[in-house]
Amino acid sequence: MHPKRVIGILTWRKGQRFGEPDYLRKLVRAGQKLGAEIYLFSHQDVYRKAKKIRGFVPKAGGGWASRWFPWPEVVIDRYRRRVPEYIRLRNSSLFFFANSPFSKKWRVTQLLAKDERVRHWIPETHLYAKKTMASMLARHPLVYVKPGNGSGGKSILRVEHVGQKYLLSGRDKQYQVHMARLDSRMAVENWISRWVAQQRIADGNFLVQQGVDLGLIPGHVADVRVLIQKDEGGEWRVTGSGVRIGKSGSSTSNLHGGGQAFPFAPLIERCFGSKAPHIIRECHLLAHEVASTLEDYFGRMMEFGLDIGVDVNGRVWLIEVNPKPGREVFRQIGEKDTYAKAIERPVQFALHLARSRQSRQVSQRARRAGD
Repeated sequence: MHPKRVIGILTWRKGQRFGEPDYLRKLVRAGQKLGAEIYLFSHQDVYRKAKKIRGFVPKAGGGWASRWFPWPEVVIDRYRRRVPEYIRLRNSSLFFFANSPFSKKWRVTQLLAKDERVRHWIPETHLYAKKTMASMLARHPLVYVKPGNGSGGKSILRVEHVGQKYLLSGRDKQYQVHMARLDSRMAVENWISRWVAQQRIADGNFLVQQGVDLGLIPGHVADVRVLIQKDEGGEWRVTGSGVRIGKSGSSTSNLHGGGQAFPFAPLIERCFGSKAPHIIRECHLLAHEVASTLEDYFGRMMEFGLDIGVDVNGRVWLIEVNPKPGREVFRQIGEKDTYAKAIERPVQFALHLARSRQSRQVSQRARRAGD
């Protein structure tokens, strides 16, 4: 009998409180079904000298059981807080990771905007400054101001120029809605500089991005979430896609902010008719091109959630890339098989890496023995 492959999942933990516990519970269960010895651990659970890990697995009735586990062959990084202890561990050579460290949104946007393969999909984006804001408002009827290190749709501000007025709307860090109707560009610039000062996350910067008219559904913001993942053979595959439609009057489509999810193809067909298959193909092509381009820059990656905008003319835009994406959109649209596959794939890829590493090590030992 072959010993089980050992897979670790690195995540934030405080006591028995974990970041994203529901997803992590499902990820461990999926790994156990695939025959892996799999567990969660955090930076404080690593005992280097003993070459052991204090790991956690879900208990049948809820909660977590903790015990010693062997050193992982491959680690899936799901740590979503940039604390110093995590960064030190991530930069050490202690573990073999399934996914490489990623950069802040601004650096990623810069890289993609310069790369021939993908730049035609990237809206104009700059680091926020008062002067930049003024020139962006002069060039574009719709502009977004968003944190370069935020997530979940928080602190994103939508600024629209309608006639003689400027309409501002956004959600703060607590998801509270803020709206303003202003008459002059000067008033807008002052309002936004206060917003940026209040909403800044630690040392994070803010970005100003050309707005894309995502009003496919009048009165709502709609975007497409495409999940692309490595499969059990290490190949990139689009696992699934869904459309997120924001609450009426909301500046974003995020599900956290009360948005709803809908199946992708039927909605695009309803909006664009015979153009729909071309738009769907382009969204998938964009996902593949962005995934392989970012892998060239950052090293081995495992999955990306792409927020893609399809504007009212059917033009496709890349809004954002997330290297540690959620997959709730598939549960919300009732695609149970896609949701299950979205949870399984990271473990399947980690198992593929563990097997590949072992066969490389075996052939290296054989070569050395033959020399």
